[in-house]
Amino acid sequence: MHSLYCIYLIFAKTSFENLHMLLSIVIVNYRVPLMLEQCLHSVDKALTRLNAETEVFVVDNASGDGSLNLSRKNFPHFHYQENSENLGFAKANNQAMRSAQGKYILLLNPDTVIGETTLIEVIEAMEKDPRIGGLGVRMINAHGDFLPESKRGFPTPSASFFKLSKLYKINPSSKKMGRYYMGWLPDTQAAEIEVLAGAFMLMRKEVLDKVGLLDERFFMYGEDIDLSHRIRLGGYKCYYLPVPILHYKGESASVTDLKYLQSFYGAMQLFFDKYYSHMSRVSRGFVSLAIFLHTSLAKIIRMCRLAVGKGEEKKKPLCAYTSFDRNNIETYCSKSNLDLLVDTTEISYDELLGYMKKLSGRGHTFHLQRGRGSSIISPSR
Repeated sequence: MHSLYCIYLIFAKTSFENLHMLLSIVIVNYRVPLMLEQCLHSVDKALTRLNAETEVFVVDNASGDGSLNLSRKNFPHFHYQENSENLGFAKANNQAMRSAQGKYILLLNPDTVIGETTLIEVIEAMEKDPRIGGLGVRMINAHGDFLPESKRGFPTPSASFFKLSKLYKINPSSKKMGRYYMGWLPDTQAAEIEVLAGAFMLMRKEVLDKVGLLDERFFMYGEDIDLSHRIRLGGYKCYYLPVPILHYKGESASVTDLKYLQSFYGAMQLFFDKYYSHMSRVSRGFVSLAIFLHTSLAKIIRMCRLAVGKGEEKKKPLCAYTSFDRNNIETYCSKSNLDLLVDTTEISYDELLGYMKKLSGRGHTFHLQRGRGSSIISPSR
């Protein structure tokens, strides 16, 4: 597909480089310096391949750990903003988006890795269909497994009930029980969806000018659902494209931090108050009770995990890793639960994502290292 598109550009005598400021990328960082560095490296390579007028904004939400020091040194051509306090995901993204000049704006998490051709493929899809207001991709975790939040439905009370109660797992492909994750849609096929994931959210600037930026009442979580809904209310489509990216889910979404856990369920309550105020007091009471009970249970589980030392993964000695070798793929296919250490100076990100897809379902964990002797980037760090 990519080669055909390049041929099209040649014959049409146009290219992305002829467009005035094609893309603005916004990355909000909070205490994940190593992941941010890896993310920026993958972004830099993708921008080189895109060959267009672009800009990158990196906003640090008062990490207090010198997160931007190394990034400024290695990527001085990006724009950096440091906040004196943690403003939250929505405010920090809006802060940069108000300065963005690109035709398209991409919100990207710092704990992600994109391929060299990712930006070409997603922008190509947007260029082909002007009705697409926002686009998301196929996110995978450090095991290569598909993350279901890559394509979601609008969280109606019934959809949220099946999600919170875990009953959707009984029949995830059901249009009723599996609505939250739109489980009837194959994750390998492009499709129109209802909710995009904030970890990778590509939007048209003209659409944002029309429907507005992120709702800053959401500190963290829920703002992507809200904006996706407004994009659709504005007459545009939210679209899922099965282009793979790695989403580690680092400390910026820490499951052991009760503050962020509370933010997640608080966002759910805010969302229901915003869009379901017309419901009867009894119905709203049931929704609020369900959120409260689920929040309380989740807090208890997290505290128990921390108490028994399961909140964080201990750092592994170097000998515990298996150095990844593309020539040993068949061997990896016959084994399970390996800790594969990948040197990203010896393999492209597109190749990495392809191998992760091929080896998914075997319990392998991919750890990244940019050059021998450098820091190892793992899901928990």
